[in-house]
Amino acid sequence: MPDDDALFHDPVHDGATDPTVVRHHLTGEWWMHYTQRRASVDEPGVAWVHGSRIGVARSVDGVRWRYDGTVDDLHVGDGPETHWAPEVIFDGERYRMYLTVIDGIPDRWAGHARRIVEYASDDLSSWRLVGEVPLSSDRVIDACVARCPDGLWRMWFKDEVDGSTTWVAASADLAPGSWQVEGRAIGGRPHEGPNVFELGGWWWMLVDEWRGMGVHRSRDAVGWERQGGPDDVILGAPGRRRGDATFGRHGDVVVGRDRGILFYFTHPHWDGSELGSTDAAAARRSAVFAAPLVVVDGVLACDRDASADLGSITY
Repeated sequence: MPDDDALFHDPVHDGATDPTVVRHHLTGEWWMHYTQRRASVDEPGVAWVHGSRIGVARSVDGVRWRYDGTVDDLHVGDGPETHWAPEVIFDGERYRMYLTVIDGIPDRWAGHARRIVEYASDDLSSWRLVGEVPLSSDRVIDACVARCPDGLWRMWFKDEVDGSTTWVAASADLAPGSWQVEGRAIGGRPHEGPNVFELGGWWWMLVDEWRGMGVHRSRDAVGWERQGGPDDVILGAPGRRRGDATFGRHGDVVVGRDRGILFYFTHPHWDGSELGSTDAAAARRSAVFAAPLVVVDGVLACDRDASADLGSITY
């Protein structure tokens, strides 16, 4: 593995992306689920981005992570599948995973249906299929789910049919078939990977603009306003840690009383070229980093060079 300051590298393909982090409600241990991109394979086009499984890493302190294999219970059909961008939440009774599923192992970005499928678990180890979530199109990825101030659960996701913007659906109880699409939540510049959380008296949505993360805030998690101008982002400027010199890409936020920890991924050896066209194997590799988030005078700030210790989070 590369010699850098990353929080976690996938030991199989060195392609850890899209991290989501949740604390086990019984043991207190931190679990990270992530897309295990096949960065080390030599296959046509962007096949290396597809055919991925969901990797698992676990940590007692949120600093030292150990690889714990892949999730074996997520296959929907009989043929090969691609699994992307897991969203794992605890609803107070059980864990739920909202997973992007693509049939097969495509070697091109476009032309393939993408859908979000729900799974449930009592222990984070064994998962059972609940079913596909019907949404706004057949090109939806990157689910994020949270309970909003009005009591409804909402799912934000990227709709590639609508110019790669963020759409939202709502459910009163997370029951299968209960989701109702409410429409576009965030438009403007194309983006992906919405992540929604509450911190410092505001609701926040981070979106990955492939140059850093756009920041949007809300009082009710329904109506959103952008922080700063259309070009303002966090994690756009290079960090000083080894391997953290390219812009941060989407992941997850763990929230405490006075701050949050943003888990994100980077391509430490990326040279700025289109990842789908590069022949440089090193550029495909990715790693997970973490940085603290704080709210100061209603503004969300992230110092990507600061220590991000989950053990210091207070609730």
